[in-house]
Amino acid sequence: MYDTGLMIGHFEPLHLGQMRSILAAAGQAKSLHIVITKHPSPHPDFYITLQDKARWLQMACANLPFIHIHTTKEIALPLHERFDDVIIDIATSNAKLQHLTDALSLPKDTVLFVADNHPLAQPELCEQLLMPVATTPLQPEFDSYAIARNPVAHWLALHPQARGNYTKTIAIVGGESSGKTTLVHKLANYYGATFALEMGRLYVGTDLGGSEVGLQYSDYGPIALNHAQAIRIATANATAPVTIVDTDFVTTQAFCEEYEGRNHPLVSACINEFQLDHTIMLDNNTPWVADGMRSLGDTESRGRFEQRLLEIFDRHNIDPHLIDKPDYDARYQEAIAFIDEHIYGKTGKSI
Repeated sequence: MYDTGLMIGHFEPLHLGQMRSILAAAGQAKSLHIVITKHPSPHPDFYITLQDKARWLQMACANLPFIHIHTTKEIALPLHERFDDVIIDIATSNAKLQHLTDALSLPKDTVLFVADNHPLAQPELCEQLLMPVATTPLQPEFDSYAIARNPVAHWLALHPQARGNYTKTIAIVGGESSGKTTLVHKLANYYGATFALEMGRLYVGTDLGGSEVGLQYSDYGPIALNHAQAIRIATANATAPVTIVDTDFVTTQAFCEEYEGRNHPLVSACINEFQLDHTIMLDNNTPWVADGMRSLGDTESRGRFEQRLLEIFDRHNIDPHLIDKPDYDARYQEAIAFIDEHIYGKTGKSI
């Protein structure tokens, strides 16, 4: 048993194989320090910060107090992962390890943990290194490079704490009685995805007694904030690379402008701050179904509201994908085709 261990990696994304290596190292050291570095070539479709990665590991190891998490903007450090066609510069590695040792106040007998197949595990190299080297077993079922290149294809390998940063949100929007909520539930079931419900409707039930009679301007801010929290929870607990959102902040703003004659600055801020990854807009050309809470049922009102939505989207530089087929199943099939292409990278027959 070593007193102090050190492990270095970019952990982007954090996956189950890496956690197993961390646990293997932690079983050999009384105290394990993990240093998270920047990724040398991050995936262009996902913006991941050092703080994101620190949060993943902090949450994953929250009940393992002997594991300590650190970050550095340095890239060229002797990572825990395997190297392909890499020449190890011992002098440079020693200088950087010395810098880390000083910065973290690590004891002189700290052990560097690397994978079994790491070049530094070779006797002729580890003997020249500043600190002794210990190894962790390979995790052959987890290819860190393949996972980093295509996190969506390796979704089940991602650690649950990291999945929220690798799911893409897709909002289903449209006017009243356009089939949004039914489509949300169908898509969530199709993909096994988490979803966030329409907050305006829930708010009317929880805060207004089930009727919009008492709805007023001051309610739109809480509705937007509740929606932001619902989306955060849905993505944090994502079960698939896509998270479905019933309506969006633009829709909340459209109702505010429709009923109150003015826009709401907090809702505007939510549109800009919590922009969703994709938006599918359903045309208002389906049959009107009264449910006791809908009030924009005539042709003129439905057309006016749809135009208002488009104007607000344009105001915030959001380009929704319009589905104008009046048939419900055709809408469902087109939504699947859109998600398959833009989130899963699949291409198929046109709808």
